Amino acid sequence: MAQGAADDIATINRISAVPAILQVITEMTGMRFAAVARVTQTTWTACAVLDNLGFGLQAGGELDLVSTLCFESMNSHLPIIIDNASTDPLYQHHHTPKLYRFESYITIPVWRTDGSFFGTLCALDPDPASLKASTIQSTMESFARLLSLQIDAEESLQRTETALLQERENAELREQFIAVIGHDLRNPLFAITTAAECLLRRHPSPSTDVLVQHILTCGHRASQLVEDVLDFARGRLGSGIPVTLCECLDLDQVFSHVVSEVQSVHPDRWIQSDIGPLEGIQCDSGRLAQLLSNLLANAITHGSLTGSVRVEALILDGVFRLSVSNQGKTIPAELLPDIFKPYTRSANHTPQAGLGLGLYIASQIALSHGGHLEVASDEENGTIFTFSLPLP
Repeated sequence: MAQGAADDIATINRISAVPAILQVITEMTGMRFAAVARVTQTTWTACAVLDNLGFGLQAGGELDLVSTLCFESMNSHLPIIIDNASTDPLYQHHHTPKLYRFESYITIPVWRTDGSFFGTLCALDPDPASLKASTIQSTMESFARLLSLQIDAEESLQRTETALLQERENAELREQFIAVIGHDLRNPLFAITTAAECLLRRHPSPSTDVLVQHILTCGHRASQLVEDVLDFARGRLGSGIPVTLCECLDLDQVFSHVVSEVQSVHPDRWIQSDIGPLEGIQCDSGRLAQLLSNLLANAITHGSLTGSVRVEALILDGVFRLSVSNQGKTIPAELLPDIFKPYTRSANHTPQAGLGLGLYIASQIALSHGGHLEVASDEENGTIFTFSLPLP
């Protein structure tokens, strides 16, 4: 069987109405065989069959095209209806009724919505039937039009699903490629930063120290970009950002260190912190430090140059909450639902150095801990990012 015929059979079998249509035809006419056939200039192929006659034809079965009346219907573009072949003036001597041993027969052309010919909706029986004087022709013509619409709808759906599957595969390959590249860049970057640190420590020289320090800073920045790419790929590929959960006894000190680090890089900005005792929290302190660092970087970049940035970390009513707030231009309400998606910062906002993955990675770290990260932004309170984690 040709691939095209197999596709047509699959399409017809995905149309849930086809079995019901064939059942209605047999009940209305009393004929015991009904089928949907794909007919071309060279082939007749059964796509769906209801056989209460023992005719012996199944879906996928083929007949000699020129031996069928469907061939004549295709060429004439007209239905063929026979009540009693033995007495019909046009078909009493025709080879087809004698070959297939039927007396009653009806075939209705099925046209595609673009005007091309698909095949026929047909039925037959060895006994005579009153077809011409009934409404069966108009009913089957309605079924043929319905079938035409359903065929186009199914093929359109299949094209869409195929395109979607291909796009998913392409996206996964792209993200796997990013992950592989990011992983392979780690070693040379580590070698660069290690060599620069050794030069500064063992061979200090006023004439080259500034250049070596610049190399070291760029190496660390590139290493951080690689880590962001790897975290992005992990999150997008579905495995999530890995975390190692254990009871952290010094989480308050970890957060204080992050705040101090960011403050030293931005001495002209005012960062307030209120970090309470944080005990009994099962977490990955390194990842939560990364989450806080990303939120602080976002607040520094997009907050008011003269306003403060506030960090709060506390346990209240069995829930650990970490929030970072800043004053400045509010985030439009229509952008809030997409704020944690990668690359969604409005072009009107101040551009952030790097890949723009900070909030996405922070949200993935929150999810990996079983918590969630949310944002609120208004004129009165500014923009507040809050990570919440219920404690056991």
